[in-house]
Amino acid sequence: MAENNVNEVQMDEKEHNRLVQVRYDKFNELKEAGKNPFVITKYDVTAHTKEIKDHFDEMEGKSVSIAGRLMQKRVMGKASFANVLDKTGNIQVYVARDSVGEEPYADFKKFDIGDIVGMKGEVFRTQKGEMSIHVSEVVLLSKSLQLLPEKFHGLTNTDIRYRQRYVDLIMNEEVRDTFIKRSQIIKEIRNFLADRDFMEVETPMLVANAGGAAARPFETHFNALDEDLKLRISLELYLKRLIVGGLERVYEIGRVFRNEGLDTRHNPEFTLMELYQAYTDYYGMMELTESMFRYVAEKVLGTTKFMYGDVELDFGKPFERITMIDAVKKYAGVDFTNILTDEEAKAVAKEHHVEFEERHKRGDIINLFFEEFCEEHLVQPTFVMDHPVEISPLTKRKPSDPNHVERFELFINTWEMCNAYSELNDPVDQRSRFEEQEKAFAAGDEEANHTDEDFLNALSIGMPPTGGIGYGIDRLVMLLTNSPAIRDVLLFPTLKSQN
Repeated sequence: MAENNVNEVQMDEKEHNRLVQVRYDKFNELKEAGKNPFVITKYDVTAHTKEIKDHFDEMEGKSVSIAGRLMQKRVMGKASFANVLDKTGNIQVYVARDSVGEEPYADFKKFDIGDIVGMKGEVFRTQKGEMSIHVSEVVLLSKSLQLLPEKFHGLTNTDIRYRQRYVDLIMNEEVRDTFIKRSQIIKEIRNFLADRDFMEVETPMLVANAGGAAARPFETHFNALDEDLKLRISLELYLKRLIVGGLERVYEIGRVFRNEGLDTRHNPEFTLMELYQAYTDYYGMMELTESMFRYVAEKVLGTTKFMYGDVELDFGKPFERITMIDAVKKYAGVDFTNILTDEEAKAVAKEHHVEFEERHKRGDIINLFFEEFCEEHLVQPTFVMDHPVEISPLTKRKPSDPNHVERFELFINTWEMCNAYSELNDPVDQRSRFEEQEKAFAAGDEEANHTDEDFLNALSIGMPPTGGIGYGIDRLVMLLTNSPAIRDVLLFPTLKSQN
């Protein structure tokens, strides 16, 4: 079978090519007859299929114009039934020679599955009770020159589905629904933040210093300035500059890029939202997050309880809160409040077969214990709080415990959903944290942050106490659409080249 053939029924290449050639022959006949559909520039659509079905009682007997893709066709002599798919769904159409005319009906009988058509007619219900349109005018708007998958088998090959998403969207209604819902989720997030007086902004994607997260960046070269640049891995450092500038409540939803592996929850480019609010702290970010997740679920799903796989998740209950130290104590049985040195932490790690690198400090090892023993238990929404300072270079220390910071991560379904801080606004402390990150990079940590002098200058101007947070939008979409992999919620996920 040809590699680019989306038809998954068993069809040899010769037969496939023959059927494609038939379509090209039909197209050439149309051009010769002066009926080239590709010269048509517009079609007046007055209704969509979902609107017709949802308001059938009001629309019955009225004339409508629809446009969409021909998905089924049953020719029965002087009359035919067909099915047309538009962006909202599909509807049956009844096309009779006596209604559309002899020549248009003869043309219609030659239409192929996949052709784009425009149809005008009266809304009615068939004798079998199916909502339909009695067509009085039919127009071929675009000729499909490639075969769609056979209707009974559909498009099921996962690799083809991701590579040819345009076909996937045509053939699989649940896929269209996922991406419609994704758009609704982002819309409701914006609505929620607008009600809280947040301002949406845009910051650079190409940066000299890709900071704000622990990740390896993609690198490129800008010819005009003859300088190496990186694709951003985070939105943080520029948004904080805006807080310094007095904007007080800002957020951005945009793509970030991390040169890391592919799996069910990771794609090298993904959608991140970060927001920053002056004069609040990480407790303020907890309240905002819990309220926003509850609001979005209610608006998009109509409920705060929903299934992900076999698990019922409940956004209606107060989210649990636990410190990282207490989580490790609860699930690993190790109390790091009594383990105070790097050497003691490494010894305990060896006892529990937790792998670490020689450069790792006590805080790094606490985090390794958390990842190893705790994450798998965090199914219902849980704020994990008060991380070690060693793994939080941009976070304000807890006044009562300088070895830990005012930070939380929200876990749902064992996944990290967001990461929030009481933001570090002390430029002296921030410089020392950057210095520690530089040492970590020199010791082999390729994901360590680098010193950003302009950001330090901004902090020196003065940044108010601020709460900040970053959300993985794709993971939230996965949860609210019951999607098993991040590729199912990205229209065009990253795939290995077929070449």
